[in-house]
Amino acid sequence: MVDTQSVLEVLKPVQDPELHKSLVELNMIRNIQIKGDHVSFTLVLTTPACPLREFIVEDCQKAVMGLPGVSKVDVKVTAETPQQKSLPNQQSIPGVNNILAISSGKGGVGKSTVAVNVAVALAHLGAKVGLLDADIYGPNTPTMLGLSQAKVVVRQGPQGEVIDPAFNHGVKMVSMGFLIDPDQPVIWRGPMLNGIIRQFLYQVQWGELDYLIVDMPPGTGDAQLTMAQAVPMAGVVIVTTPQTVSLIDARRGLKMFEQLGVHVLGIVENMSYFIPPDLPDRQYDIFGSGGGSKTAQELKVPLLGCIPLEIPLREGGDLGIPIVLKQPESASAQALIAIAKAIAARVSLAAYA
Repeated sequence: MVDTQSVLEVLKPVQDPELHKSLVELNMIRNIQIKGDHVSFTLVLTTPACPLREFIVEDCQKAVMGLPGVSKVDVKVTAETPQQKSLPNQQSIPGVNNILAISSGKGGVGKSTVAVNVAVALAHLGAKVGLLDADIYGPNTPTMLGLSQAKVVVRQGPQGEVIDPAFNHGVKMVSMGFLIDPDQPVIWRGPMLNGIIRQFLYQVQWGELDYLIVDMPPGTGDAQLTMAQAVPMAGVVIVTTPQTVSLIDARRGLKMFEQLGVHVLGIVENMSYFIPPDLPDRQYDIFGSGGGSKTAQELKVPLLGCIPLEIPLREGGDLGIPIVLKQPESASAQALIAIAKAIAARVSLAAYA
């Protein structure tokens, strides 16, 4: 007779490919039900964006089908993202499981493009996602997320002022761009910048989030220090191009986060090569080649992916429809979706390390 214990026994050898631990030991197998020759159970993954989801389900089905008398196996897949632990001097955000920074050593490397597309990709893979635009002096993410005309609501709550974030493409977002006129410059010193970032972290009604993506300003300044010191961060992704000057600054940014005790999830190489629209089989290394891979190897961090430069990628940002939605089959969209899955996998791996 097939019973719950026999199902768990055959599933014990099945491991999470990222964590290299038994699904049963990780309590990922739940709600086992047996009706005659039909077995069903729930598989609880560590992220809705698990890149190896289909393989895990297939392994589970094969294992249970090996039991005598079983002719059908149904696997319901859900996810529970692990919550990062905070240090004594840090204050977590209620309901937010993982805070991820997308950073760069210099401007113009496509950091915001990566942040927006990763956030939207994670949302469409089933995660609850927020996007905090911490680039106070150059708030561009509202345009890229199709929210250039949006305004956030600031209202009085029981503990003081609270901010309701804007929402589009499955992502909650807050930005300085919602609070100022389009042509208005932000001329602030460090303490004011520190204050508004903390407001965006703690006064915004984020609700329940699997991931809060933070689009950082370029460089190694006040915003980076505030984020690293204020909240428990699941990690940081460093965006660069293959160009030497970009890689030099990327190394500085990466080293800064390491010194601050923030886990570096990996490097993303943007603008890896140009694909002309009239010759889609051609590739031109406008900014050089192999720089991201070489830097990742030298610094002993993963290369999370390489994103080609395509005209639709820029068009999607200008139109407010990220390319992972506008042209999901394009080379750059596929690269960004794979990067989003790789980031989610690295966050889960770090949580169980």
